[in-house]
Amino acid sequence: MPNYIRAYVPGGSYFFTVALLERRRCLLTENIDTLREAFRSVKKQRPFKIEAIVILHDHLHCIWTLPPNDTDFSTRWRLIKTSFSRSIIPGERLSTRRQFKQERGIWQRRFWEHAIRNQKDFDNHTDYIHYNPVKHGLVKRVADWPYSSFHDFVRLGQYPLEWAAPVVTLGRDLE
Repeated sequence: MPNYIRAYVPGGSYFFTVALLERRRCLLTENIDTLREAFRSVKKQRPFKIEAIVILHDHLHCIWTLPPNDTDFSTRWRLIKTSFSRSIIPGERLSTRRQFKQERGIWQRRFWEHAIRNQKDFDNHTDYIHYNPVKHGLVKRVADWPYSSFHDFVRLGQYPLEWAAPVVTLGRDLE
């Protein structure tokens, strides 16, 4: 097994990408309330702040800030994945290895993590999170994707509603 080098910063902020094993499935958006409950449940046990988040059909991106002197994001992700998986009716394809280990085949085993270094890094990752539904061709405007903290950022005045929206010429001849 490879040795993963993770940056553990007590009370740090981290960008994460977490994906389903079968990337063509839409389990996350089809079961959004179950996913939200998994997050709520884990946050009660092991507090953390979700700074920004987007849930797509088969993966999610988010930024968390952990409490001071806490670096344990891995346990939080394990608990979220487990809670979500236990609430989903079995039926996914299982490899021989997963069958042997009695594992579900919902999530990829690992996740991508990046320790946020400064405000510019935070802002860049927040923009990436919110633009992701447009990047994947799910919507034309960031504001049209319902499973995103973008709407909270608009309410707080941190983004205009039309942030990153395509320019509409409204039938004007630009030549």
